[in-house]
Amino acid sequence: MTRAHDLPEVPGRRLLLKGVAAAGAAGALAAVPAAAHAAAAPAAARGGRPGPATPYVNPLVRNRADPHIHRHRDGRYYFTATSPEYDRIVLRRSRTLNGLTTAGEAVIWRRHATGAMGAHIWAPEIHHIDGRWYVYFAAAPAESVWDIRMWVLENTHPDPFRGTWVEKGQLRTAWETFSLDATTFTHRGTRYLAWAQHEPGMDNNTALWLSEMANPWTLKGPQVRLSTPEYDWECVGFKVNEGPSVIARNGRLFMTYSASATDANYCMGLLTARADADLLDPAAWAKSPVPVFTSNDTTRQYGPGHNCFTVAEDGRTDVLVYHARPYKEIVGDPLHDPNRHTRVQVLHWKPDGTPDFGVPVADTEPR
Repeated sequence: MTRAHDLPEVPGRRLLLKGVAAAGAAGALAAVPAAAHAAAAPAAARGGRPGPATPYVNPLVRNRADPHIHRHRDGRYYFTATSPEYDRIVLRRSRTLNGLTTAGEAVIWRRHATGAMGAHIWAPEIHHIDGRWYVYFAAAPAESVWDIRMWVLENTHPDPFRGTWVEKGQLRTAWETFSLDATTFTHRGTRYLAWAQHEPGMDNNTALWLSEMANPWTLKGPQVRLSTPEYDWECVGFKVNEGPSVIARNGRLFMTYSASATDANYCMGLLTARADADLLDPAAWAKSPVPVFTSNDTTRQYGPGHNCFTVAEDGRTDVLVYHARPYKEIVGDPLHDPNRHTRVQVLHWKPDGTPDFGVPVADTEPR
């Protein structure tokens, strides 16, 4: 297991983000599976109570933060996440979610030794779009490790473990500022990108943004701000909204996001829009005034967040994927602590059709 003192020494994110907010200058949406994006899910999935036949093992994958799981049409789960060394993009696959724990892990791309994409390789997501594979991720220049921007890789081979991953370049937005956690989804025939970025002149670290896409690596615009940190629980340590993910159910789109510093204060918020709304109208999105998923002393899981959604092996039961740590106290910068582990649990639904996140489940007891 990699320990915190094995990680490279880098300037603290705390100093950077405070500087960004003060200066007002430079500084994860999951691809919704077809079953998860259906306008109306089977009653079992909506109620969530039947659940998968085999209980999930937690942690699912140790020392992997910002997890993203794509269930492909070949019936297999494709997994990628942030490695604690922040130097590479990894990929696993399995026919079951539990199988990802022991699945072989391939490195499909490594950071550059110098120049762009040379540091802080964060929050990769893998998506299959129009017959090609894409990975969205955040990275910074090796010589300026906090100038983090969003980047895109493409692989035209049917098998993402084969073929060549081509660097399509930076995913450019309206400003050259701190930006990360790009994710893409389709709704009513339109492809969107959601991401987190600092807006010049705003008293925050990052807000949530949404735009239509011209192609998988280019925004079409306009770019609209959906949410900015405003409640106390979004502003502990840092004023952060980041890591968006979307699931469509019961005539609505639900966008989760993560807020505050990446320690035990990290938690998840929720935006909701009607399925027939104009998603690029910020007024169409209602924001929960309270967090929907938080640290829990009883189950001993802390800082749950940067989630995505997938479906169980039955193709109906919704599954919440996220990371958390098994302890609250952290020595030094939380980003130097490698023990954010990937976790999964069934996502339930309330009678009114809204998600019931519950609490982060406890670690699986050793057999």
